[in-house]
Amino acid sequence: MKTIKKLLSNDAVFVAIVSSVLSLLVGAVIILLLGKNPLTAYVNLLQGSGLLPKGKYGGGQSMLTDFVSFVDAWTPMIFAALSFAVAMKAGLFNIGISGQMLAAGFISTVFIGYSGLNAFAAKPLVILTGIVVGALAGSVIGWLKYRFNINEVVSSIMINYIFVFVVSFFINTRYLDHVSRRSREVSAASRLTLHQFEIGGYRYDIPLGFGLALLAAVAVGFLFNRTVLGYEIKAVGLNRVSAEYSGINSKRTIFVAMALSGALAGLSGVTYYLGRYASIGPRVLPQTGFNSIAVSILGNNAPFGILFSSFFIEIIGKGSAYMSSRSGLDTEIASIITALILLSSACSAYYLSLRESFRSRRKADG
Repeated sequence: MKTIKKLLSNDAVFVAIVSSVLSLLVGAVIILLLGKNPLTAYVNLLQGSGLLPKGKYGGGQSMLTDFVSFVDAWTPMIFAALSFAVAMKAGLFNIGISGQMLAAGFISTVFIGYSGLNAFAAKPLVILTGIVVGALAGSVIGWLKYRFNINEVVSSIMINYIFVFVVSFFINTRYLDHVSRRSREVSAASRLTLHQFEIGGYRYDIPLGFGLALLAAVAVGFLFNRTVLGYEIKAVGLNRVSAEYSGINSKRTIFVAMALSGALAGLSGVTYYLGRYASIGPRVLPQTGFNSIAVSILGNNAPFGILFSSFFIEIIGKGSAYMSSRSGLDTEIASIITALILLSSACSAYYLSLRESFRSRRKADG
């Protein structure tokens, strides 16, 4: 009981729990109005993510293979949410994560995925390329912000359009697979997921980037809690004018923060396009980049909070297909629940004020 009270006293944990519970309750009401059982639907979400057993499995599949596939989908979400959190700490709203993911994934695909390099050379180069391309894409937004004071939301959206149409042009004219209508698949040697890797008669999609995602969360936490740069980023995010009066170069800090944010988005892109998938769909931005906003806000823009919030959000996303097939609900229900979480977590100040009012009344009542 004491442990629960201690957790609820933490603002971030309290907001995350309240937002999630309220969103699931509203989602349950919507499911009821559609004439379905919300409890069954939510169980199906867990089953589709490999957290509960299904009634039956196909050949080479099991609850564990489903869970490993879930981790494969979870990995790019962790990177994307960390990307948003780094920008947010600097007071910047990086809505261009999807475009940065696409740019990193495309460049890595063309130069490494189609190169014929062996796995020992290709996989590290894919990661390095993702970091560099993502950082360059992010730094452009940072440069436009500090040099011309162009709002990062506007520049991010416009650059998203540039990336998606340029990449689509090259896919459709040079790299199109005429059967799948996507880009040609990358080589197995360059892929960051061991696709259908057989162990003991079961086939797994093993994400090689998951360990790197956990290290990235630790590194971002260390950056903000133990380094001068992290302190400067937070200071600029809290009050840019005050930070400048204290001697912090806010323009340089904004540029660096967006470059770091872009680098993490690039890692999300390569684990998405050269990991979970092996090709790129033309004229489509990855939904992961947009969902990462909800994930980061729900996790209070804190690295370890993001690990838990991304786990929760990804259950909804990954399990939606199975929920749809078993409960007869559209997969868009999962998107509605995710949107409700984002909306609810944006009301954090209101939840905290209610908690303080409740505490004050309890003290007054003795």
